[in-house]
Amino acid sequence: MRVDILTLFPEMFESPLGCSTIKRAQEAHIVEIVLTNIRDFAQDKYRKVDDKPYGGGPGMVMMPGPVFDCFEHVQKLSPEKGRIILLTPQGQKFDQRKAAELSKENRLILISGKYEGFDERIRIGLQAEQISIGDYVLSGGELAAMVIIDAVVRLLPGVLGDENSAKDDSFSESAGGGLEYPQYTRPEVFRGLKVPEVLLSGDHKKIADWRRQQALERTQKWRPDLLKDDNKV
Repeated sequence: MRVDILTLFPEMFESPLGCSTIKRAQEAHIVEIVLTNIRDFAQDKYRKVDDKPYGGGPGMVMMPGPVFDCFEHVQKLSPEKGRIILLTPQGQKFDQRKAAELSKENRLILISGKYEGFDERIRIGLQAEQISIGDYVLSGGELAAMVIIDAVVRLLPGVLGDENSAKDDSFSESAGGGLEYPQYTRPEVFRGLKVPEVLLSGDHKKIADWRRQQALERTQKWRPDLLKDDNKV
């Protein structure tokens, strides 16, 4: 997979993209992540990329010219057209299902906004999909881009050490869209708290049944909105 990020602040990505799972995925050539600075395509000597909104109002709006020029440059860097995504509070809310969907793409082009948002002609002209990572407002789309990249990259084949690692994650299809069951590791007893006996039994069916029930119960307790009526306990 190739991921292109169009941003005004490429330096924000240095640490998140340079460690842990995403770093390993890049080193293994499973994913290629390319940063391009929108400001490099500003059309005046001041590198101006924003202006006051028509009709008045507070803040500044990202101008269409630099974004279009940046996008058209980036588009030509690979023969794969790519799925174009604007990171904006107006977008569809990002979730695990969307992450799985995006992980099947060969190329993603993520465009990070700033200030009071994008000139509407950017969305219309690029025919871009809009994605939001939640019902709140950030200073820009960079953090949203990082979240999406992390969620997507870990689903790519070969990224995680065990191919089954992501299957039972919270919100995954195998978890029924709910929360994951509780996990335990050594020691068997810690500060008086013991590992449940069923996990020590070696009976795989009992363990699977216990985990399924635990997942349902904690989803009902903490996130009942994730459960369909026929799954509620």
